[in-house]
Amino acid sequence: MTDYAEEQRNELEAIESIYPDSFTVLSDDPTSFTITVTSDAGENGETVETTLKFTYVEKYPDEPPLWEIHSQENLEDSDLEEILALLQQQAEENLGMVMIFTLVTAVQEKLNEIVDLMKNRQEEEKRRKEREAEEAEKVAFQGTVVTIENFLAWKANFELDMAELRRKKQKEEEQAGKPKLTGKQLFERDHNLDTSDIQFLEEGGNNVEVDESLFQDIEDLDLDEDDPDFDPLEMGSDED
Repeated sequence: MTDYAEEQRNELEAIESIYPDSFTVLSDDPTSFTITVTSDAGENGETVETTLKFTYVEKYPDEPPLWEIHSQENLEDSDLEEILALLQQQAEENLGMVMIFTLVTAVQEKLNEIVDLMKNRQEEEKRRKEREAEEAEKVAFQGTVVTIENFLAWKANFELDMAELRRKKQKEEEQAGKPKLTGKQLFERDHNLDTSDIQFLEEGGNNVEVDESLFQDIEDLDLDEDDPDFDPLEMGSDED
């Protein structure tokens, strides 16, 4: 008949000698203890760590011990899930034999793998942030893509804004007592408007030159203005 208590005591003594600095007994009944497992240092000195809590059941090692992750440092949730799955696998493979050292060793190797992957994770995170920055820059450069829907919405808002501006301007003019002047009121306000065409001609408009030689002195002509047949227009035609 298997003496489970004896096997558990012997393993506990061996574990304490193997992990003197990271082994801590929490209780004697049931026997419960923790072992802190730390990875080897990575390329840049980074490490990960977890503290495993084990509790013997009555028929251990014919039945697996209870375990849980007591604490951790620098591990992702996905890492913790993989560690728990690894413990389950190793426990099933080692039933009938004391297995704490085997379980801890498997976790130690897993932590070393995680440290090796940390560099890849960091590089991937860096690339992800660079992609996000590039996408944000593209959006800022391109602005909002114009569609029929957002153009019509913009146009409606624009027309409302312009109508509001016109309303405010009209209200301000009414409050200031300055109604819009008609053309007649503008003319009456500025009497120079009636000479504007003359000023334009004097300042460089189309000047008309008259050849006075084309005309005769009217006083030199022997005209009988009392003659009923006198017709200046007919005279002009005779001269032609």
